Amino acid sequence: MGNAFRTDRVGMELMREINDILQKKVRDPRVQGVTITDVQMVGDLSSAKVYYTILSDLASDNQKAQTGLEKAKGTIKRELGQRLTMYKIPDLVFEKDQSIAYGNKIDEMLRNLNKD
Repeated sequence: MGNAFRTDRVGMELMREINDILQKKVRDPRVQGVTITDVQMVGDLSSAKVYYTILSDLASDNQKAQTGLEKAKGTIKRELGQRLTMYKIPDLVFEKDQSIAYGNKIDEMLRNLNKD
């Protein structure tokens, strides 16, 4: 139970730092406009699933953002190592956050329900 609090706290700190690194340190145009929405940590803090979203809905932009994040992973981990006082920086796995698109779909369905 106490470990869950620690993983949540470390995840929030990683989310804040990764957003800052993407805005200030990463110069790749593919990751411009990428926002980190959530970080889910594994219990032993060895791995982190990083959920991101971008403004564009185009599949090509999604693929470019994923590629850009994978290329920037080394820079992000190096910066995290300098900023955080952790024994080992977790491995980062980037995934597109589908929850916003899902929420928009539900909203649209509810609006259409009211029209009928």
